[in-house]
Amino acid sequence: MASTGPTVAGTAQAQSTMTRQQVLDFFKRRFEAYEDLDAAALAADYADNAVIQSPSAGVLTGRDAAERTFRVIFAAFLDLTMTVDNLIIDGDNAVSVLSLEGTHIGEFLGLAPTGNRFTMPAVFFYQLENGKIVRERRIYDFTGLLVQIGVLKAKPA
Repeated sequence: MASTGPTVAGTAQAQSTMTRQQVLDFFKRRFEAYEDLDAAALAADYADNAVIQSPSAGVLTGRDAAERTFRVIFAAFLDLTMTVDNLIIDGDNAVSVLSLEGTHIGEFLGLAPTGNRFTMPAVFFYQLENGKIVRERRIYDFTGLLVQIGVLKAKPA
């Protein structure tokens, strides 16, 4: 996974191993797997050496680590839903702008279920190679999630 620097959207710099339709189909299947809370199907989208950066899980490497993380999240938030607000594709790079919602029903990172709901915007950046995710960076307000589910207290503004 060599990197020559950032890819600027809409420039001729973007190289692609997948057609735009293949990328769209890839993400359609991926979003369906999220709807089904299918950790194995989601994990199968990652390359063996994929690097995933996440505010809640830190930096993970590989398909197995991805699957374990999905299983933890899905067990804690059994009613998790994801709404895709936007999908931006530039060659083998993609960005999904999402809204996540759910209820803290199961244990999450050692925290007992609170029964509280959360709503959280998120942005996921993907780098694809040969039909697999080789790099994913998730950006969301993890502290805000913990406040919403009631495990952190926040002072009123």
